[in-house]
Amino acid sequence: MAGVLALVGSVVLLGVRPDILAAYHYNQYTVAATHLWVLGFLGSVAMGAMYQLVPVALETRLHSERLAAWHFVLHLVGVAGMVWMFWRWDLKQVGHFGSALAAGVALFLYNLGRTLRTVPRWNVVATGITAALAWLGLTVLAGLAIAAAKCTYESLETLPPGHWLRWPLIALQATAHWLGRFDPLAVMHAHAHLGGVGFFLMLIVAVSLKLLPMFALSELQSPRRAGAALGLLNLGLAALVVTLTGRSRFQFVAGGVLATGLILYGLELRAILRARQRRGLDWGLRHFLVALGLLAPTALLGLLLAWPGLPATLLTTQLETVYGWLGLAGVVSLTVLGFLYKIVPFQVWYHTYARHVGRFRVPALADLYSERLQKVSLGLVLAGVLGGALAAALASTGGVRVAVLVLALGLGVFVTNLGLMLRHFWRPRLEPLAPPRAAPASVSRT
Repeated sequence: MAGVLALVGSVVLLGVRPDILAAYHYNQYTVAATHLWVLGFLGSVAMGAMYQLVPVALETRLHSERLAAWHFVLHLVGVAGMVWMFWRWDLKQVGHFGSALAAGVALFLYNLGRTLRTVPRWNVVATGITAALAWLGLTVLAGLAIAAAKCTYESLETLPPGHWLRWPLIALQATAHWLGRFDPLAVMHAHAHLGGVGFFLMLIVAVSLKLLPMFALSELQSPRRAGAALGLLNLGLAALVVTLTGRSRFQFVAGGVLATGLILYGLELRAILRARQRRGLDWGLRHFLVALGLLAPTALLGLLLAWPGLPATLLTTQLETVYGWLGLAGVVSLTVLGFLYKIVPFQVWYHTYARHVGRFRVPALADLYSERLQKVSLGLVLAGVLGGALAAALASTGGVRVAVLVLALGLGVFVTNLGLMLRHFWRPRLEPLAPPRAAPASVSRT
């Protein structure tokens, strides 16, 4: 729920400030809005879903719900403070609130790490989830280092030699000095790929290899192909981060390795769907497949932007914004919204109706929301995302406003559907079981 509220706030912010998409992306307002969307919406939902899905996908139990609760508090404080301070461009305070966020992520990684240790059968899904967690940790450390590199440390000269803050400040100053050797924009792009590809996309790939067969009544067709896809994704991302940071001409090669991993992943998904026993696909899975459909143009655009010698023009710099928008608002966000149609109804049904099975007639999972509203929401959100991409490419603030309005309508329909699910918490729909049919008279006499 915190993630959905952050998404609403992000869309409102884009409506008020369409220049966030229509102008060049390296400014304080775009950075603030991006962190609200990525950490507030995607991060909150993804990490909350992992507390639910990882134990289910890997057939184990979550290590500690208490640690998850503390993580949630630190996450809210960290995200809210970071977004506010990015908007003001007070990077020292960004570092302070980012440290709170990092403390929460540390609890999250420890909690999931202890959970993964209890997995009865290690498989490609567990490997992918572990890789996503490792990239998340690196993303947070890189973000803190970038904030440290943009600060000054004059107070170090006034501290006495034995003061407890002296050595932490010396370490931060050394970090700032080392990162100062690299281009700030290149470092920011590397940081964005660490989070977007390393955590979110890696997590989508790993979890879908378990959930898609489960929901489609199929099974993983080639563990070797799935493992190769994950291996290439990890190798390509590592190479891309290094080449982006150093502004190397080999960015295109690293992107090609990533694209090859995505192709293998797509082939495995196609094989899973072809082998499914359930002919029809519900709209939650269709939501997910539409999101994956956007992965192809996003990857092609990324390869174009990585082409050696590509000139820096108004169009190419705006295409960088389109690339990020399609990846985060398109691929990742549509995937998250699709999976929420799987996660939220299950949570509501389990906590409201599971104990009444056999004593009352209870609704099915699909009865908790409207499929018609789900279709309308998907169409509007997709139209808003594609319209936003076009408007960003043209640097049109008016176009961004129209696209955000369509996106907001789709989000409103989604929130309405979410309300239909959640009302079962407070107004359960329980009906008495039908009385047993009376036996015929001749049978009774016998």
